[in-house]
Amino acid sequence: MTPNAPSSSAPSSPDASPIKDRSGVRVFSGIQPSGRLHLGNYLGAIRRWVHGQGATESFICVVDLHAITVYQDPEQLKRQSRELTAMLLASGIDPDRTHLFVQSHVRAHAEASWLLSCVTPLGWLERMTQYKDKSQKQKSIKTALLTYPVLQAADILLYDADEVPVGEDQKQHIELARDVAQTFNHTYGETFVVPQPKIAKVGARIMALDDPTAKMSKSSSTAKGHAVLLDDDDADILRALKRAVTDSGRDICFSDDPEKAGVNNLLTIYQLMTGKSQEATLADFASARGYGDLKKAVAEVVIEEIRPIRERYRQLMDDPAELDRLLAIGAEQARAVAEPKLVEIKEKMGFAVPAALR
Repeated sequence: MTPNAPSSSAPSSPDASPIKDRSGVRVFSGIQPSGRLHLGNYLGAIRRWVHGQGATESFICVVDLHAITVYQDPEQLKRQSRELTAMLLASGIDPDRTHLFVQSHVRAHAEASWLLSCVTPLGWLERMTQYKDKSQKQKSIKTALLTYPVLQAADILLYDADEVPVGEDQKQHIELARDVAQTFNHTYGETFVVPQPKIAKVGARIMALDDPTAKMSKSSSTAKGHAVLLDDDDADILRALKRAVTDSGRDICFSDDPEKAGVNNLLTIYQLMTGKSQEATLADFASARGYGDLKKAVAEVVIEEIRPIRERYRQLMDDPAELDRLLAIGAEQARAVAEPKLVEIKEKMGFAVPAALR
């Protein structure tokens, strides 16, 4: 069995009681229900969340409100939110140790976003790199595309998260959340923990199999040969990895040379899957006859770890009542933290909060 592979057993029944005391480091993570999850999502984020359970108090949010900054088919959005939840659980997210919930199930997120937008200068939002990039590609720019980072700040600050695991491309958004927290604290008094971005040193960017100079993407995940999907069958995984772009050489080595990007990506996947060092990883391929052997070995470790995830995912999707139960519990646990924080924000800003909500 691959080291650290998630259990395929069913999650137990988590306690739905409110969280009374905070202890240790609190972590918040969000993921959009905007496509099928792939190996890059798993190695870059989900697997790290799984391994961090118990060491930190973790909130993982299916951020469906973020997904609608561009049009989403309503039925597809609903389906993908459930599919994403099932895949996270199948991958090893344990509802006894992690608060897993859907963003729109906790109304405090939308309300806090408006309140925080009232302390966020327009200039901060206009200079966000992702806004500038995406707005240039659209004829009509929706307001939400500009204010998206304020909602993201609300997501994080409602839970007083100490750390936010993100890729390098999201670091600017966490810096904005820090600025919003500090501005609010300065204006209204100490209210928020100022979060820190946490960026992985290895595996933060798993590259596309068909173009190892580009990051593996959910929006392109169904393209032939682009990615390994977490619900792919064994044969599909083997086929995708056999077709992975490499180069015309034979040297199997870690390298910063752009020509070796494909080989570097395959070695990184193998290293993360096995938990080995770079030296031990290279030793496994010392007698390899070429890239064919590398691709086969990578496929074997990927298949071994993905197979129980795929099987557990299918079980969960066949049991909608259980999925609904777990989502209801996760939302209740999140509300137990977010709603009192929202009341604190409103009181600090001078709103007459009814006693029943305090």
